[in-house]
Amino acid sequence: MVMNQRVDVVGETIVIDETKNGPFQLKVRAGSSTFIVDEPIGIGGLGSGPNPYDLLSAALGTCSVMTMRLYASRKKWPLERIRVKVTHRRSELDAIDTFSREIQLQGSLSDEQQHKLLEIVSQCPVHKTIERGSEVVTSLVFSGDLMDKAVSRCEHMRDMEQACDQAETQGTTF
Repeated sequence: MVMNQRVDVVGETIVIDETKNGPFQLKVRAGSSTFIVDEPIGIGGLGSGPNPYDLLSAALGTCSVMTMRLYASRKKWPLERIRVKVTHRRSELDAIDTFSREIQLQGSLSDEQQHKLLEIVSQCPVHKTIERGSEVVTSLVFSGDLMDKAVSRCEHMRDMEQACDQAETQGTTF
């Protein structure tokens, strides 16, 4: 951890603040969106929003749907609806995490198209982020020195498009 030094990093930025409504309720600003994160009532929270693991699972699931939708749209495939269920589990803090992803595709898709969408989903940006691991850089800044701006740079869309582009140049094309 870096003490009393600002780490100026260019990238997508979210800002999290305690609401002081209960011990765990937080307000998250991401781009132009604001939402609440909390813990369930049974463990001391207010139950007013998803917990951090819910958000991690939601990131994987939503990225999965968006990436498959983008690919199917580019191909003009008859994909009517996508549903994804993500289950996260880990036996203890230092154990490896497991994300189980169940996917339901609705529409008149061929077996080959369904197979290709299952290949594409493993290329979604959040899947790749989780799979390869990440570096976390932490710094402590003085009061008033924390930049208070949430920045969305559309990096997720850029990464999904790159995943779809790579899928079109690799393997079977439909």
